[in-house]
Amino acid sequence: MNRGLKIFGILTSIGMLIVLLQGSIVTKTDSGDGCGETWPLCFGEFVPSSPALATIIEYSHRLVSGVVGLMVVILAIWAVKKIPHLRETKFWALMAVLFIIFQGLMGAAAVVFGHSNLVLALHFGISAISFATVILLTVLAFEDGKRRPAPRVKKGFRRYLFFVLAYAYLVIYSGAYVKHTGSTYACEQFPHCGEVASFGFQAGVQMTHRIAAIALVVMLFILFIQAFRYRYESKMLAGSGLSAFVLILIQAAAGVAIVFFPDAYLGAALTHTIVITLVFTLLCYMAMIVTRNRAY
Repeated sequence: MNRGLKIFGILTSIGMLIVLLQGSIVTKTDSGDGCGETWPLCFGEFVPSSPALATIIEYSHRLVSGVVGLMVVILAIWAVKKIPHLRETKFWALMAVLFIIFQGLMGAAAVVFGHSNLVLALHFGISAISFATVILLTVLAFEDGKRRPAPRVKKGFRRYLFFVLAYAYLVIYSGAYVKHTGSTYACEQFPHCGEVASFGFQAGVQMTHRIAAIALVVMLFILFIQAFRYRYESKMLAGSGLSAFVLILIQAAAGVAIVFFPDAYLGAALTHTIVITLVFTLLCYMAMIVTRNRAY
């Protein structure tokens, strides 16, 4: 059932992952100005002549983003036509279209009107939401015609889950803000930052993110323990809770690796980016399935 939609959903999800990786590479290599201040053209050209490496990185990101953005719109329309009977379809389809457009506009605005650390950090946060919407639309295509997970949970668990979801988004934003303010190596030690006398704005940004990230690890451990109690009610809920906790440990390890292994910065930073996006997506999935039944 819906074989074409499933395949297209997988392809679009892979495309979104590539866009996410490319965007992270643009940021990590400081290639955001690779096409100057022109958009969608690159230095006023449709195809840049004699491009530098930064230009190739930025231009390829724009091209792939444009193609994948179109795929997201097609996926959303296709899903609404094929699986409108699933309660969440129209909502996630609308979110997918809105956020992919918003993501593109923010990227264009950053190029044309100058780079703002706050806007650039939010751009990554929007990318994480866009990725999650595509994944969830694809999941819905696979769920159609099958028994869908719909655990009946306590109101307290549902509220805590939504709190952790919102908090995780703030942590994503704070991590992006670390990079865009040049605070990645403001603290060359872990877990502390070093000499208090030299503590400045960038060190403050870095330590704020670290504290927030450590708190998220604790929150996800608590969430896993609570979700595990529903293992007989829903293996998917318990499994998602476990997966989110394991991923956040990998995320934390990648963050520490950035500090202690600067020569492997790009690999660790990309892992750091992808894993937190997967954690956020898992939390969105958990939030979706717990709203299918009334809480008690």
